[in-house]
Amino acid sequence: MSVETLQKPSTTRKPAPRYRVLLHNDDYNSMEYVVQTLITTVPSLSQPQAVSIMMEAHTNGFGLVITCAQEHAEFYCETLKNHGLSSTIEPED
Repeated sequence: MSVETLQKPSTTRKPAPRYRVLLHNDDYNSMEYVVQTLITTVPSLSQPQAVSIMMEAHTNGFGLVITCAQEHAEFYCETLKNHGLSSTIEPED
């Protein structure tokens, strides 16, 4: 008599995909306004981090604001847009 072994389905969970929030350079908003908006929108950012992100966008055309779960990324992106900044999200590679 053969005994079949029952195999449990794999219970390893794939981590939720993460998304990058990008700030795009614009010629409309002052640097001070961009920094203040970043700090207000993403509370975990310090002022030096916000300045660095703003300068990266100013120099390279875009800057990485934060990498996080999709729902948070969409919220941050929309909030930045609602404050007149240009922002997009993209999946993390």
